Amino acid sequence: MTRLIDAYVELRGLGITQFPLVLAGGPGWHTEEIYERAARADLGESLIFAGYAPGRDLPLWYNAADLFVYPSLYEGFGLPVLEALACGTPVITSNRASLPEVAGDAALLVDPLDTHALAQAMAQALEDTRLKSRLSEAGPRQASHFSWTRMAEETLRVYHLAMQDA
Repeated sequence: MTRLIDAYVELRGLGITQFPLVLAGGPGWHTEEIYERAARADLGESLIFAGYAPGRDLPLWYNAADLFVYPSLYEGFGLPVLEALACGTPVITSNRASLPEVAGDAALLVDPLDTHALAQAMAQALEDTRLKSRLSEAGPRQASHFSWTRMAEETLRVYHLAMQDA
């Protein structure tokens, strides 16, 4: 999150100041570090700590967002990215772990350690209306490749293969 705050500061330095940065989620690892970085950035009301968002409210949050940015370093699957894609929210996420597979070509992928690249991707997605439209349209298509039914079927298939080898 500190890298996202740094990228947002750079985005504002590019003159893109009309979009607030809304950070959702309850306290977790490195919370103090995040609050300290936010205080040093001195972003005032343009940085909003929204707190925990219940699962039933997430579609409202995704649909209200101009952009969903998820620069995760380690991700088992990337459900938040998939949820944002399903809502048609333009997504910027990491080019690491499972996230490129989840996002496909429906998101902008960046090195999560490169705050400059993150700021540039945010600027591009917010200012390029054709890109924003393409990402919005591609998101639900990409998300449709994933389902709980498919996950269960593939898990069962793996179990069957494992039993054949036993």
